[in-house]
Amino acid sequence: MDREQVHFEVVVRKKPGSSWTLELATESRGRALEEAEDALVTKRAVSVRVTKETLDPDTREFKTITILAKGEPDKVKQHKVQEEFEPLCVSPQDLYTGHARDRIGRLLESWLTRHKVTPFELLHRPDLIEKLEAAGMDLQHAIQKIAIPEAQSRGTSVHEIIRAFQRLVQASIERVLKDARRGAFPDVTPQTFAAAAEKAVTEAESQYILGVGVAQAIAGGASWSQKVDLLLDLADAAPRSTPARGLALQVIELPLAEVLCVPSGMGELLGPDLDLGGSLAAMTRLAAAETAEALAGIEPAVAKVMPPLHNAAARLANWLDGPHFEHARTAIARRVLKELTGPRRLRPTDAAGEIAVLRALAMVLTASAGRLMSLEEVQEVFIIRSAMLVRSDFVESYLDKSATPLAEVEQLLWLAENITGAANKRHAGRWIAATVGSLRFETSMRESPEAAGSKLATLANLQRSVRRVGFVPEDVDPIVAKLGDIGGQVEADARLTATLSRSNVTAFQKLSALLRLANGEAAPVGPAADRAKAEAMKLLRVPETRAELAKTPEAVDHVRAILQTLGMAA
Repeated sequence: MDREQVHFEVVVRKKPGSSWTLELATESRGRALEEAEDALVTKRAVSVRVTKETLDPDTREFKTITILAKGEPDKVKQHKVQEEFEPLCVSPQDLYTGHARDRIGRLLESWLTRHKVTPFELLHRPDLIEKLEAAGMDLQHAIQKIAIPEAQSRGTSVHEIIRAFQRLVQASIERVLKDARRGAFPDVTPQTFAAAAEKAVTEAESQYILGVGVAQAIAGGASWSQKVDLLLDLADAAPRSTPARGLALQVIELPLAEVLCVPSGMGELLGPDLDLGGSLAAMTRLAAAETAEALAGIEPAVAKVMPPLHNAAARLANWLDGPHFEHARTAIARRVLKELTGPRRLRPTDAAGEIAVLRALAMVLTASAGRLMSLEEVQEVFIIRSAMLVRSDFVESYLDKSATPLAEVEQLLWLAENITGAANKRHAGRWIAATVGSLRFETSMRESPEAAGSKLATLANLQRSVRRVGFVPEDVDPIVAKLGDIGGQVEADARLTATLSRSNVTAFQKLSALLRLANGEAAPVGPAADRAKAEAMKLLRVPETRAELAKTPEAVDHVRAILQTLGMAA
């Protein structure tokens, strides 16, 4: 069944007894499972369910299979309960959760980008809070954007939800400003960070208190890469004692992950001159530096497409190789996954280069599977991306317009070797079959000025390459047969077998040449090989040939080995 006919749905129950709502629909099984687990961990839902939806091509209806069900079990309603209209965030502390910060980042994206800050900084810096409050319209528009869908999902009025969010925002603003006025927040620098973390770990709201200090410490960063450098300066100065060090690195990781999720943030960190393929290669090297370095050392193709990391990016890669900053690594992996499953070309003007980048990414991500993402997720991502490589627009841009038909087949075989997924392999097989079956290919092989033996060896190599690609027998057999037929025509045009049998060489030399043609080594399996096999058998029946072979035991062993390979009596 084609990949497009299967997708996965994540449905959640936000509160006990509430109805199921669709959270996500995706073609990635791994992403659906991850989203479901995340909904439970972040307490966005009390129950989750992941279903696999398969389209029946006859009825055009979806068949549903539940592959994951977690959380509170369904309860039979005994009586009607009154709907709760309380917003998901009901206290200032709720705004500091990962889910809330992500929502704030989307609602205030333009304002945050304009001031080059993250949601973490906004929530922890009194000066930014005052600036946003003074702006007025940006904050009001954000509240309205979230209030409308919230009101629709809860069946209450928009104005009621707006008032609730306004009260929440005002309480959050007053809380931070009040704490700032009473001097509750530490003055954090690399020199004072360890002591501040040791003191904060004893506080009831340790993450909030230390977070304000960290946000103030990176306020001077004029660019995203400078903010990363400042955060890593703090990480280098983190305390060594276990509780305080864990708190310190956890607080640092929150703004760090947010910077990495900002498109311009990653661009500044890795360099502005990279195309999408280069950016993804650099991000992969950033998140899996040790694996990428090891593969680059043994595989020149990986080294060629993996851009070097400099300055803040190189420092961050060293930290990400360690046991800390797991969420930052995850943020990068999700970014890579999202782009690979998106519609954008990796190398818009270089189709061959795009295949090379994809091959290198597949090698590194597969080797690092388990730490960045599961092996199943990696496979699904590259199946989705492979589907783009067998579309007509990509194949046409990939094939060299001035190339010979033989070069086109070799290019298509390279493409087929670097894609995955049964449906995608079938598409690639159709492209190869169409080219091999064309009159243009047959004519070019028969009329090529190369020697007949060279052409037959080329066709034999193509047959072996087709078998190695991973096509199913229904796809590979017609291509192999067609190459064999063309080989038979080339051999017949040159009368190669007859010429060999009449050549003025020893019987052993004749027999060796004929058997190399017969076993598919020097000629494609098919009519040419069959004729060589028949001529070799005739030659073996001649007493003079047997007598000559008997004089050289090594020759007898060589011929016997080839005959056994061919399934003929020795």
